[in-house]
Amino acid sequence: MARISNPDRNFSNFSHCTSTRASTFRASVRTQPFNGFPFKHSLKFRVLCSVKEREKGNAAQTQRLLSGFKVDSELKEKDELGQIGSDDEELGFNWDWPPWENLPPRYKLIGTTSLAFVVCNMDKVNLSIAIIPMSHQFGWNASMAGLVQSSFFWGYALSQLPGGWLAKVFGGRKVLKVGVLIWSLATALVPLLAGFMPGLIFSRILVGIGEGVSPSAATDMIARSIPIEERSRAVSFVFGGLSVGSVLGLLLAPPLIQNYGWGSVFYIFGALGIAWFSVFQFVGEDQPPLKAAYLSGPQSDTTKKSLNSSLKDLGGSLSDVPWKEFFKSKAVWAMIYAHFCGSWGHYTCLAWLPTYFSEELNLDLTQAAWVSVLPPLASIFVTSIASQLADSLITKGVETTVVRKICQTIAFLSPATCMILSSVNLGLSPLELVSILTGGLALSSFALSGLYCTHQDISPEYASVLLGITNTVGAVPGIVGVTLTGYLLDSTHSWGMSLFAPSIFFYLTGTVVWLAFASSKPQTFSKTD
Repeated sequence: MARISNPDRNFSNFSHCTSTRASTFRASVRTQPFNGFPFKHSLKFRVLCSVKEREKGNAAQTQRLLSGFKVDSELKEKDELGQIGSDDEELGFNWDWPPWENLPPRYKLIGTTSLAFVVCNMDKVNLSIAIIPMSHQFGWNASMAGLVQSSFFWGYALSQLPGGWLAKVFGGRKVLKVGVLIWSLATALVPLLAGFMPGLIFSRILVGIGEGVSPSAATDMIARSIPIEERSRAVSFVFGGLSVGSVLGLLLAPPLIQNYGWGSVFYIFGALGIAWFSVFQFVGEDQPPLKAAYLSGPQSDTTKKSLNSSLKDLGGSLSDVPWKEFFKSKAVWAMIYAHFCGSWGHYTCLAWLPTYFSEELNLDLTQAAWVSVLPPLASIFVTSIASQLADSLITKGVETTVVRKICQTIAFLSPATCMILSSVNLGLSPLELVSILTGGLALSSFALSGLYCTHQDISPEYASVLLGITNTVGAVPGIVGVTLTGYLLDSTHSWGMSLFAPSIFFYLTGTVVWLAFASSKPQTFSKTD
């Protein structure tokens, strides 16, 4: 066995001895700094290091030079040939796997929630592609197709307020898990019920209910766990998952439909949600309770209720919400109308753009889907810039209200301008039209650093309830707008009048209301007698 003898504090003196044991290579470091790292051609090695307590300086230096190695005091061995002292510690290589193991709990929470929103929009946009072959198979006109697509938003609107209240009572994590499971199972049922219109509409309503509770659940988690200087990035990262989901859904749906039929997208996307639910059971259990230290603003002292809470307790919790005080606030009304206006443009384009590209620009199913990917794909890039800009401005001392107004104004005026250019006959080529619409809709993602942060800004305690209120109103365009677009298209045969004109109106009026009344100043919403 080859061993190191180091009387002169260098690695130049070696003594050789034989042993019947398997040869291992060990370096015994006593009082000298660790100036070298002997090794042999083996993938597995150990470095034994003995450091006396009185030599703190040398110990600190040794620890710095051996960064990347983890001291494991439980693995101690007695060396038969060279007595290893009782204070020797074995150093083993630490690969830090999995890489997210040492992340702060709030980052794990945000990451897994964002993945849920990826699946969320995959299950939302799959119908906007599948509706084309489904309409051909079942003989639906534009009005009927609009009715089928709008049924999602019936459930979405109905679940907003209950979702916000449930997130406040039970916690956002529990509500999110149940929501994902509901919408995933309902998505998988769509092909089985497609030939029976009431059953198809009911399944899409269930998808809307499951997805409807998710924004409030996510808002509750962000408000309770993320400090204000990180909030724009957290909101953008979580809700930015919607854009990623749109991209993946629009990219995956056409080849699945062409190779396996339109029903395959519902089976596969539904299975993804069920898989997320299964994995999140373990992720959620590893999360420590969220601490009040992360919050910025007035907080509730009410602890989370368990699932065994009585109906009386739940009713009391619901009555404790200061509903009247919400509607006395001009800032809340500005949030409500801005959410309505933004949702009109977003939901109508989400539902009808693939059909617009297919019919107006004469693209086939795959081409229309690929072109429809461009707005959400560009939104991912814009979202990262907007969130960094907003948090940077707040960190530098710019008033939060001013930052939110700037971001939301960009989110409204950009798509309005681009829709005006697209609806006017300027002789633009299909490529130019696609580029203009992509740029405008991508810039609307500034809303994630504007409107969608305001709920947490003014009241972290009631953020989920406030989002439930604004999202309820914001779901109305999904019901009315998507259906109305199909009706106007059958009546006028004009995409400019049916799809773009109403959106332009709401974008412009929403900008005026937002600039006049929006505020991010914290409010307590205390009840008054």
